[in-house]
Amino acid sequence: MSVIAVLALDGVPGHQLTAPGLVFGVAGREHRGVEYEIRICSGPGMRATGGPAGLRIGAPYGLDALADADVVLVPGHDRHRDAPPAGVLAALRAAASRGGRIAAVDTGAFTLAATGLLSGRRATTNRRHTDELAELHPDIDVDPLGVAIEDGPFLTAAGVFGGVDVCLRLLAHDHGRRVAEATSRELITPLHVYADDVQEAIAREVADSVGLDPTLRWMRDHLHDPLTVAGLAAHARTSVSSLTRRFHAHTGLSPLQYLLRLRLEEAQRLLRETDLPVELIADRTGFAAPAAMRRYFRALGDTTPSAYRRACRAAENRSRRRPGSD
Repeated sequence: MSVIAVLALDGVPGHQLTAPGLVFGVAGREHRGVEYEIRICSGPGMRATGGPAGLRIGAPYGLDALADADVVLVPGHDRHRDAPPAGVLAALRAAASRGGRIAAVDTGAFTLAATGLLSGRRATTNRRHTDELAELHPDIDVDPLGVAIEDGPFLTAAGVFGGVDVCLRLLAHDHGRRVAEATSRELITPLHVYADDVQEAIAREVADSVGLDPTLRWMRDHLHDPLTVAGLAAHARTSVSSLTRRFHAHTGLSPLQYLLRLRLEEAQRLLRETDLPVELIADRTGFAAPAAMRRYFRALGDTTPSAYRRACRAAENRSRRRPGSD
């Protein structure tokens, strides 16, 4: 059994703490021999999750539980500019020295960088913070466009998908691409049944909170255009900083991350429901080129648009062949 230790720091988004249990739980349920133990770890005392509805939580494991973990996962958090709590850096260094892998999601890269373990290596983080990471740690080769970067035993990711993509990559490393792809389909394809309702609900929630309904509709209607944060802010009649702050507070995503999610959802819909060529779908959904769309599909589930389409068609055919199916 592999042990995944998830480091809970103050300001961690709740969904990044639960993503490992979701991904590895599905993998273990669907595939024999895939077994993981998930440990939520932190220093003494309670932790506060980030976001407008923060919670106080107590981690069941201390920092000593990182010692024998096969993988230490460092989620993002909103206090990345502060010095890490006592004991955290030493625990991460010790885990690395024993041969453990360390994966950092979003601003968790700042915590990993503070250990010095990324010195001389390539890394990335949330695109809003890549310049800051590069300035604080000039010894790190920061990729401002990276989605997920592996360098030796270290994996850093922008956190576009809240850590789900990172967990799928770790799963592929341990059990191969086929298991990771199958798990990705279990996580993603059931959602498409309600994708339109979910998308509308999210849009309503954001619009109700921050008055952005016209801009959200405009984004969906102009996915094929080369949208920018400045252009979105101008449409919303607000500043870039205000727009970014509002989006992040109410969705956990930046405007461009939200736009990317809309583009991926629309690309998935077109792949499922039409026979349009991948190249045309990439153009219609605003990806600069088919290769760019493939890169994000790889980041999400280590798959490709064509493989996603085949998987959806196969699932649909299986459903039709079941007794009692309409």
